[in-house]
Amino acid sequence: MAVASEIPGLGKDVDPRAFQAVDCGLCGSSERVLKFQDGPFSVVTCLRCDLTYVTPRLTDATLIEKVYDEGYWSSNAAKDRGYTDYRRDAPLYLATYRRRLKVVRRHFARPGRVLDVGCAAGYFLAVMQEQGWQVTGLEPSDAIRPQAEERLGRANVHGGLLGQVPLAPGSFDLITMWDVIEHIPDVVAAAREVRKLLAPGGKFLIETQNVRSLAARVLGKRWQHYKHAEHIYHFHKDTLRDALARAGFRVLENRPWLGGKYVSLGFVAERAARLHPLAAALLSPLKLVAHVPVYVNLLDEMIVVAEPG
Repeated sequence: MAVASEIPGLGKDVDPRAFQAVDCGLCGSSERVLKFQDGPFSVVTCLRCDLTYVTPRLTDATLIEKVYDEGYWSSNAAKDRGYTDYRRDAPLYLATYRRRLKVVRRHFARPGRVLDVGCAAGYFLAVMQEQGWQVTGLEPSDAIRPQAEERLGRANVHGGLLGQVPLAPGSFDLITMWDVIEHIPDVVAAAREVRKLLAPGGKFLIETQNVRSLAARVLGKRWQHYKHAEHIYHFHKDTLRDALARAGFRVLENRPWLGGKYVSLGFVAERAARLHPLAAALLSPLKLVAHVPVYVNLLDEMIVVAEPG
């Protein structure tokens, strides 16, 4: 009889049959080297293309059902899964995306049509609406999508996954994935779908974590982006460029400078617990000013702009 497995952030209610062993999601090779083991998950690096990925991982259906439910957006174990309170932190996300408008303005002289894949509560698109853009969001999580519909207008938000929602080819000037591509089981197929949807001259903007960053190397398995149920891939500059090239894109820029985020001091204290109990104890007074915002950039996030070609 199969016994339910303990998964950080999810508890013990996940049937072992919900796991699937996988090979490299980029080149298909089964040759790999183990970086580390954490519970049922192995974090490995492909010996052929150097992609770091998680195996076994949850099946696609289980990811949607068990990972991205209400507990993802309001998590009591955010260092392992999801966000402590994604809705409450709206001002922080809005401030972050207003800062990141610099990268959009480098490539677009005037507003156009933007699709945000995995738009969550619609924070990025709300900022783009302020700038005069026509906005469309895709969000598969039933738990958070109503907030995007309320913020952006129901007609501008679609439930479902990229490739499953009918969208007109060539209908967007900009397509974005903010902290999304590392969650997608078939990255190359998703990028090919993006290519179909882009208008001539359109751009694909991605933010994702850099597993070769100094922070990732120094922190090792304690790196905050190792959240195995949801972050199934860990890219670096070369593997992300490889994935995009397989879908017919060329990278125009890849920079870490705007990859920082506004977070609360409470968030800083919470994540310190992942590093060491002593750090958590030393920073515990921050709980008294938990909602004070601070801008943090560990230079471990890549913001990438690509175009078909």
